[in-house]
Amino acid sequence: MESNNENKKVSRQSSSFRLRSPSLNALRLQRIFDLFDKNGDGFITVEELSQALSRLGLNADLSDLKSTVESYIQPGNTGLNFDDFSSLHKTLDDSFFGGACGEENEDSSSSAEDESDLAEAFKVFDENGDGFISARELQAVLKKLGLPEGGEMERVEKMIVSVDRNQDGRVDFFEFKNMMRTVVIPSS
Repeated sequence: MESNNENKKVSRQSSSFRLRSPSLNALRLQRIFDLFDKNGDGFITVEELSQALSRLGLNADLSDLKSTVESYIQPGNTGLNFDDFSSLHKTLDDSFFGGACGEENEDSSSSAEDESDLAEAFKVFDENGDGFISARELQAVLKKLGLPEGGEMERVEKMIVSVDRNQDGRVDFFEFKNMMRTVVIPSS
């Protein structure tokens, strides 16, 4: 029976886009907050958020972004603190994903959505559309995100090697999917 329970845990894993582990979600959200908070003052201004979204290729109208974000900024603050950012994230999750972060049940449609989310994420990294993520492509995305790992090709190559199961020097969709699913802690 123990083995049957383990199988159930594995089947509950989700993509990293809609996490079901609150503690892991909070950790990742804090990392995103820190990346967006360019000057390290503990606040994300509308301008910092706009710049971060632009680097990701998600150009948002500054006035629309401002009107959405300002309702989450506490009076007297210059931007979103982490709690404000977390509230904004939850609202967006509820609006766009139906609050999937807190759901425990997973059916075939959410599995298909997870697969679709992973395919979309893969396309972001696979800049030339050849079905593989090369070290150069990974480095380009890491640089766009402002991550220090993007500055050193040796580190990028080590990242590729760590998930490259067939050792062809590139990450295919299957390897990418396995990597994304292993970072998620199964719900209990």
